[in-house]
Amino acid sequence: MTLIQSISGIRGTLGGFPGEGLTPVDIVKFAGAFGTWLICKFPSDRIKVIVGRDARTSGPIVNKLLTAVLQGMGIDIVDAGISTTPTVANGVRFLQAHGGVVITASHNPKQWNALKLLNNKGEFCTAKEGEEIQQNLDMAKFEFAPVDKLGSYSKDESLIELHLERILSLPLVNVDAIRAAKFSVVVDAVNSSGGIAVPMLLDVLGVKKIHELYCEPTGHFPHNPEPLPEHLLELSREVVARKAHLGIAVDPDVDRLALVCEDGEMFGEEYTLVAVADFILSKTPGATVSNLSSTQALAELTQKHGQQYFASAVGEVNVVEAMKKHNAVIGGEGNGGIIYPELNYGRDALVGIALFLSHLAESKMRCSLLRKKLPDYCMTKMKVELPEGVDTKVVLEKILERYVKHNQVDLTDGVKILFDREWIHLRRSNTEPIIRIYSESDSMVKAENLGKKIMLDIKEMLNAQ
Repeated sequence: MTLIQSISGIRGTLGGFPGEGLTPVDIVKFAGAFGTWLICKFPSDRIKVIVGRDARTSGPIVNKLLTAVLQGMGIDIVDAGISTTPTVANGVRFLQAHGGVVITASHNPKQWNALKLLNNKGEFCTAKEGEEIQQNLDMAKFEFAPVDKLGSYSKDESLIELHLERILSLPLVNVDAIRAAKFSVVVDAVNSSGGIAVPMLLDVLGVKKIHELYCEPTGHFPHNPEPLPEHLLELSREVVARKAHLGIAVDPDVDRLALVCEDGEMFGEEYTLVAVADFILSKTPGATVSNLSSTQALAELTQKHGQQYFASAVGEVNVVEAMKKHNAVIGGEGNGGIIYPELNYGRDALVGIALFLSHLAESKMRCSLLRKKLPDYCMTKMKVELPEGVDTKVVLEKILERYVKHNQVDLTDGVKILFDREWIHLRRSNTEPIIRIYSESDSMVKAENLGKKIMLDIKEMLNAQ
């Protein structure tokens, strides 16, 4: 069993003993901490919280526990039902709520679930806010409301429609061009909330043919729900078989977007953001941001548009912070997470779909050709498991000593070493004795060799101890 607490919420596997897995006790404890924080932050207000969930089979139980605790504290609940993370985030703003909770473990398998916490801006809680919430985890300090001041409960399943209306109202979303293109699209929504939201979006955008693959929101994932190439082979075959223009895959809470070209080839999760950024920058000059482990193609593309690129530490909260600091017009992460501040400061696959289809329609190109016009790099992702007792921090310090004299190094998040047209990024896990290694170059062979070289360096250091 696993239970992980962070500034953005709590996640874990269902079952086990309190403190070791995501049990009812842990859900109640964390819900109470969030409720206490909201009450302290808005002492004069009647607090309102928007709640939504993906389609996981454990979702209803977690929802009942969460909402009961918050109502017991005198907090009013608006339940969006099965919804997407970006929809709940936008709902906080639509309804002028004080916060939001999304019950989802994102791309993790079915045994996982989580509480993702949103502040009154409809954004994930900042590091400072997360620390404040965790300071309230002592259940003995929870104060519940008397019977006459219990929180209310209402359902509002129209938030997805409101979310889509806002997307369609964006100036760069070209519905006329999309309708004229008469697109045929295959959607794989892993039987979660994307099965509701994505076909609805495609319909209002004027997509001519929508072929649904695993779009029943049963919560029974037909394959690993992380939208990686190895999990999208059926989608690829379906795109070719139906002679579709495009395949679309989202994760269970619809904040990550992956695409399949008309020939069945993967567009590449790293390139979802790059393609959308190309479209945005052609219309709206401004800075771009992605995290340190994302492809350098975004930086190269941004510079071609005559704009500035900035890198942030890994994590959506860090990307958003950097975007606000540099007034970026587009940003996100290389896992298919697009953040378009014109709509909201949060990853949103739905707005990503609308912007990508606008780009594809206006370009009048096949998806595969659009991909070939982007800067092309290859990335590898590896990890080194360290022996018990080895300090990952010390290992990174030794790698830094070896490379810092002759190479540019970025220490914003772990150690990133930059070479000519290639880089390697080492990050240590906060929960396991593991160092994750990301490398990128202009060929897969070079990227793999770079990663293997660093792995050998680490093994040499360990053997020398």
